[in-house]
Amino acid sequence: MSFLNAEWRKLAIANYVINPNTLSKYIPFGTELDLWEGKCFVSLVGFMFVNTKLIGIKIPFHTNFEEVNLRFYVKRFENNTWKRGVVFIKEIVPKPALTFVANTVYKEHYETLPMRHEWMENEIHRVVEYQWKKNMQWHLFKIIAHLEPSEIEENSEIEFITEHYWGYAKVNEKVTNEYEVTHPKWRKYDIISSEIKVDFGIVYGNDFEFLNKMEPETVMLTEGSEITVESKKTIKENTI
Repeated sequence: MSFLNAEWRKLAIANYVINPNTLSKYIPFGTELDLWEGKCFVSLVGFMFVNTKLIGIKIPFHTNFEEVNLRFYVKRFENNTWKRGVVFIKEIVPKPALTFVANTVYKEHYETLPMRHEWMENEIHRVVEYQWKKNMQWHLFKIIAHLEPSEIEENSEIEFITEHYWGYAKVNEKVTNEYEVTHPKWRKYDIISSEIKVDFGIVYGNDFEFLNKMEPETVMLTEGSEITVESKKTIKENTI
């Protein structure tokens, strides 16, 4: 049985091209940075968890909720193939129980903050907006997009961003937690406009304050799907 079953819906994604050296201390043991055409991306991602079940059980008041995270991309070579995965700088959710489980079991970096979202559509477009509050300040990620989704093109940047099926969490310099995430290939919405009002220094720390002065190279919106998060595996120095 999967550790977690849910749906991830309306994933708003903003991708920033950064100096790979910025991430050196965050790279989990046994992995290396996964680049797209030589570019090192860090992504701000907002979405909804829907119909969430933990070990097959719906937890009251914890089935539908927002998440916003800052993540980057890695890969790990195992059994003559590359596993492509993500590493989270921080994941923000509105429920303290979620933070406790994720930080305790998977050694992730969750934080509990007040959150809210808005999904709206009319005859012309759809609006997807996520907000979270820290230090008495509301931070915002908003996208206006076309109504109808379309297929994600093969070998495209959006395929690179969305087709990472492993999660890696750095436990220490010689230990990493690895877990598989399963989902079908997603569909995307074409972007009309976007708005990001985030103080990255306040939310994600001094290492990422420089993002306040940057514009994302690309902004994406995908529909998402049902997903699973499988049980973790521990990678240690003598297993590589």
